Amino acid sequence: MSKISEMTRQSWIESTFPEWGTWLVEDIENEVVAPGNVAMWWLGCTGVWFKTPADTNITIDLWCGNGKRTHGDGKMKVGHQMANMCGGRAMQPNLRNVPFVIDPFAFKKVDAVLATHYHQDHMSPEWAAHVINSGMTTTDENGKEIPVPFIGPKKPVELWQKWGVPAERCITVKPGDTIKIKDIEIVALDSFDRTCIVTTDSTGPDREELTGVCPTDMDDKAVNYLVKTPGGNIYHSGDSHFSIYFAKHGKDYDIDVAFGSFGENPIGMQDKMTSIDILRMAENLKCKVVVPIHWDVWTNFQADCDEIKVLYDFKKDRNEYKFHPFFWQVGGKYTYPADKDKIYYHHRRGFEDCFEAPQNIPFLPVKTELSGNGQRYYVRENRKYTRRNLG
Repeated sequence: MSKISEMTRQSWIESTFPEWGTWLVEDIENEVVAPGNVAMWWLGCTGVWFKTPADTNITIDLWCGNGKRTHGDGKMKVGHQMANMCGGRAMQPNLRNVPFVIDPFAFKKVDAVLATHYHQDHMSPEWAAHVINSGMTTTDENGKEIPVPFIGPKKPVELWQKWGVPAERCITVKPGDTIKIKDIEIVALDSFDRTCIVTTDSTGPDREELTGVCPTDMDDKAVNYLVKTPGGNIYHSGDSHFSIYFAKHGKDYDIDVAFGSFGENPIGMQDKMTSIDILRMAENLKCKVVVPIHWDVWTNFQADCDEIKVLYDFKKDRNEYKFHPFFWQVGGKYTYPADKDKIYYHHRRGFEDCFEAPQNIPFLPVKTELSGNGQRYYVRENRKYTRRNLG
């Protein structure tokens, strides 16, 4: 059978998607974290994988979905949080802007699954299904083998259970709660995700009416997390907007690295922190490194992190900043404190073993040297160098 006759849409999908295959999954599983460090991988949006020297693995906001894939009827659901926020009705052009860097079904282990809130780009039924159906387990503080827990505030827990995650696998947290996962301690903290306040259970015409109603309890919908690891304390702010209460968290906890959701808000919209918000968050939290995330994934919210760098350079001396930004790339690893002085991430460039094996090229390489008598050419002949004096 010819190659052409074998090609189908399904074969194309299976040979192309996910774009990175299991490459990053293998990297994460094979990583040996040095003592006193914590390794983290950015999986897109606000999804982060954490790994410690004791081989403890947790995920926060791991998501495996996408955005718009068709123009449909051109309308947004009337009860969508963005429609509630701005009164818009036209379909928003939020197309997924980055590749899938993981295959969630290829992972063999994880010790806990966490969600900051219940928006669709922060939770994954695919990941939940794989963790449940593959029978993944971890150990509790006493070393007893237990099923991998799902940890989040009330609304994410309700959504997990709606998908089929057993209630006994779920741990509902609110600000102030602390959970121990092997050599990681997780502290749930206040969220400042005001988009969650205008999120209703229904996205249809029967949506809850919020006008004139006292806002719902944020603690039921969203939390931030402080992840205490052997390498340092990592603050994950979920989809929080800027709040002066970051300063309270900065006084109550020692924070090394802070993740903040950054984006270019369209007109009439306030869903992501701006460049100055990211710097103010870092200053308030008293962190050492601030990492903007979420700017990557949506075409209509995509932002340029150089804006943060320009403002940082403009203000750092006058405001005597004690932190610096780190600009990540999706699929990249960041190890703290080993990488604490880095500003930009770049994927591995490769070709480290160049010229360690014979070349296979149609021309002869030439070596030159300068001597007191002028330039001499050394020409490769029969795999040996002979000297020829010219001039």
